Amino acid sequence: MVAHSESAPDPALEMRRAAREIFQHALAESSIARAFERHVEYRRGVLRIMEDLYNLDAYKRAFVVSMGKAANALAESLAGQVGSRVEGIVVGFEEPVTLQYGFRYFQGGHPIPNAESVRAAEVILRALEGLREGDLTIFMISGGASALVEKPLAEEISLDDLVETYRVLVHSGAPIADINAIRKHLSAVKGGRLAQAAWGAARQVSILISDVPEGKIDSLASGPTMPDSTTVEDCYRLARDHGMMERFPEATRKLFEQHALEETPKVGDKAFDRSRWWTILSSATLEEAAAAAATKQGFVVDVDNSCDDWDYLRAADHLLARVREMRRKVERACLVSAGEITVKVGPESGMGGRNQQFALYCARKIAGENITVLSAGSDGIDGNSTAAGGLVDGTTLARSRSRGLDLALALSRFDAHPVFESLGDAIVTGPTGTNVRDLRLLLAY
Repeated sequence: MVAHSESAPDPALEMRRAAREIFQHALAESSIARAFERHVEYRRGVLRIMEDLYNLDAYKRAFVVSMGKAANALAESLAGQVGSRVEGIVVGFEEPVTLQYGFRYFQGGHPIPNAESVRAAEVILRALEGLREGDLTIFMISGGASALVEKPLAEEISLDDLVETYRVLVHSGAPIADINAIRKHLSAVKGGRLAQAAWGAARQVSILISDVPEGKIDSLASGPTMPDSTTVEDCYRLARDHGMMERFPEATRKLFEQHALEETPKVGDKAFDRSRWWTILSSATLEEAAAAAATKQGFVVDVDNSCDDWDYLRAADHLLARVREMRRKVERACLVSAGEITVKVGPESGMGGRNQQFALYCARKIAGENITVLSAGSDGIDGNSTAAGGLVDGTTLARSRSRGLDLALALSRFDAHPVFESLGDAIVTGPTGTNVRDLRLLLAY
């Protein structure tokens, strides 16, 4: 009688599975539903938002503006608790699965605004300007709202000019905070200007789903309800430093050349006298959940967010050096890094995004090593692809070559997605209804 033994599991396959499980857990913990369970509650006519209490019976009207990639999920979660006690406007990236009573819906453009983005902004401004002393304004703001809700402050900027200006900004390679500083000063709805429009209301409160660096919350969605910490002088410098001036359309370029940008409201402006802001989800939520899941799987975990807003090449080299250093001291190491890296797209651009570009670059650096790297966006979208990100390990380069795939060529053409799709290593979640930046996981064993 011959004994049959099961073949030993493939360590590389096991690590790829572990990375996916850690990411999925972090994503689930960063959902709008979980955030509302923790931070937003409605009971006996009183709405609790973090540490604030709002007696809805004390207001004539509770008007909601929900905007961004999480707009639909936020509106659904709030209306699910308070029902018909609220009304308002929702501007999202996708069509809502369900329509909430009393809400008007718009589908803006992202990452480039469209005509619906402008129409939504105009409707929101008119609605806010009509609010009175007995009203409560609830803003629910998430990443992506910069493009989804937009109206140029200068009348001479047409929709075509607006689209081209955003295209220059998005492809500049500049950190998101720098891009949003410029957006604020070009916009009728950003940089605190929605708060100015709603100044007639008794109270304003903003529920924030942050996709910006920790400590730079006024950059979220270009800060439509918050005092702006940036200035017109910052904008002139940033446009020059990032080489934007010569690429802007003429109408936008003239505003910069003539130093004609209008300043945004700052701390101390009366528009913010009756305002409160609460962040209920951020990249910290994502990284803490990932660290907990990795620890449960037996990894020694460290967190490194120092490369936030770095160029993807520099960030990859830094994080790979860190995880190799960890592996020399422990048997199973997991390095967690939340936030975003930047990619300056060249003239020849294929399909992919910053996460897949980062991961594919790592694949060449870790060939033959017992290292696994996952990089993906919490919104489920990476650039112009259908994936949230990609997964690589020490076998990726060899597996790619066996299929006739040229990683160097894919990197140079910013065309990473077809590689991941061919290998079955794309991270595909579909739109998640939230956005708290990206997550990078580096496992070494």
